[in-house]
Amino acid sequence: MFKLTKYECILAVVFLLTLPLSNPWVRGDGVGYYAFARALLIEHNLNFVKDWQEANPSFRMGRVDAEGYLLPQQYTRTGHVDNHFSIGPAILWSPFLIVAHLGVLSYDALGGLVPADGYSRAYTYAMAFGTALYGFLSLWISFLLARKYLPERWAFLATIGIWFASSLPVYMYFNPSWSHAHSAFMVALFVWYWDRTRGTRTWAQWAGLGAVAGLMLDQYYINGVVLLIPLIESLEHYWRARRAPFSRPVGELFIGNILFSAVMIIFFLPTLVTKKIIYGNYLQTGYEHLWDWKSPYLLKVMFSSEHGLFSWTPVLLFAVVGFFFLRRADKALARYSAITFTAFLYVVGSYVDWHGLSSFGSRFFVSLTVLFVLGLAALVDKAARVWGERRTEWMAVAVTTALIAWNFGLIFQWGTHLIPARGPISYRAAAYNQVMVVPERAAATLKSYLTRRRQMMGDIEKEDMQQIKSARPEGTE
Repeated sequence: MFKLTKYECILAVVFLLTLPLSNPWVRGDGVGYYAFARALLIEHNLNFVKDWQEANPSFRMGRVDAEGYLLPQQYTRTGHVDNHFSIGPAILWSPFLIVAHLGVLSYDALGGLVPADGYSRAYTYAMAFGTALYGFLSLWISFLLARKYLPERWAFLATIGIWFASSLPVYMYFNPSWSHAHSAFMVALFVWYWDRTRGTRTWAQWAGLGAVAGLMLDQYYINGVVLLIPLIESLEHYWRARRAPFSRPVGELFIGNILFSAVMIIFFLPTLVTKKIIYGNYLQTGYEHLWDWKSPYLLKVMFSSEHGLFSWTPVLLFAVVGFFFLRRADKALARYSAITFTAFLYVVGSYVDWHGLSSFGSRFFVSLTVLFVLGLAALVDKAARVWGERRTEWMAVAVTTALIAWNFGLIFQWGTHLIPARGPISYRAAAYNQVMVVPERAAATLKSYLTRRRQMMGDIEKEDMQQIKSARPEGTE
């Protein structure tokens, strides 16, 4: 009989208690992601004109003219709107949005007046709930994997730490129309299933892993870095069998690799087909000329005041250090985690917009939530073996609480524009706000967020527009 442990029950309760934080808001990059779901569900095509016209003002800026028509440069050579965002989140949202759509149609058939257009609250609430659920499942899976190799209480503490002291809550609750919580879920599922089947992977399991990999790539292209894990694993097996290259195990592994790749491509077809329709080329993503592989901004990605990974979310520095101590539990898992993180860092650092523009912390790394939970749990486990379990538990709880409090304060500042949403911030001003401003305003702002959220989001959008306009050079529109 299936029975939840104490820590699993606590995780579930925490998720339910935080659900009211879910923000049914389609904004920014989320317009592009949600457009795939809405257009396919409502219009049964890839016509995104209405999505661009109905988008938030800062997204429409530079895309729509004063009369509400899309600018000519917004169209590709195939006549479609230039939507370079991925279709993956729409695939994961589809069960929730289909239920919402059927509910709206049924309600309207009984005399209701809810627009069945994909924009009404029924749809956006379904979208926000789906995102929150996928974010939670990413944490749940991470917890299950971490407790396999490390004590359950350290896995639980690490899960809570990454949940609330990283960038994840912003994209799990506040900006649910973006793709990062979905990426965290698919990467966690991929790593968990890879770990569950390694060593004795059947051909059916290779196919299953390929299916998860394809869906993982559908969410966010940079997730392809995680494919290094099965690649390195297979290369190591081939190297160990180099004296018997034609043995049966080598042949079975080769067939497994081919099967994995074929199924992965099949499940990646939604992305390839949509790119063919929009751009006229299966391999054109819309992100061309945005990479500089020779001069990556590695230090800036980690420590810049402009959304640096460790400077904004220091809990992740502890997690990365923990990769070294994960070796005690599983050397291969520790090695693959460190290599994957390093490669991910290099790819993000090679991206022209490495700072993520309007980003809380380095949002790209939300994808690696499962690895961060493993690393943080391993670090706490190492501390427990050095200082003793009881002393470590008190210290770890205190440090985690402090990191969560800091993160919530910074989220508050970022969301309410006490610090710039784009560009570098002043650490001095941020620290002052954490102590003198956030405690005074937090309770009232939370109340507004829960009771009059639509008005509050409108005010935030106006402030964001003002910041964008003030940052533009004089004479530009």
